[in-house]
Amino acid sequence: MNLSKTSEYAIRVLCLMAIEDSKLYTAKYMVERLKISDKYLRRIMTSLSKAGLIKSTQGKDGGYQFAKPVKQIFLLDIISAVEKTSKYTGCVLGFGECSEENPCPVHHKWKEARKPIIDMFSSTSLNNIILKDFTGRF
Repeated sequence: MNLSKTSEYAIRVLCLMAIEDSKLYTAKYMVERLKISDKYLRRIMTSLSKAGLIKSTQGKDGGYQFAKPVKQIFLLDIISAVEKTSKYTGCVLGFGECSEENPCPVHHKWKEARKPIIDMFSSTSLNNIILKDFTGRF
């Protein structure tokens, strides 16, 4: 299973910011380090800001910084901020009405498979993954 490009970049952005979590990061710096377009980065940052994960400061000395501690930001929070999580939690075949009472042909197998994935997203904080050396990855 792969995350969407937007979720991948959102996690990368926050990992980059978590290296020095109290620092104010400019969009220009992140665009250069992550090699993504300014427009795409700003769209991601807007979503992360609306979700309360980061805050932005406008103006000449502006930028982005965390709105809460990295220990309190989980992968599921980041993914939920930039995309609908129903692709990971909903019906694997895309049926709107897929439940225990009205299951699709793979409902029970997908239910078993998705639980550890969602548990991992829910229990892995940004702090858990930034402790590894990501500095050479950006």
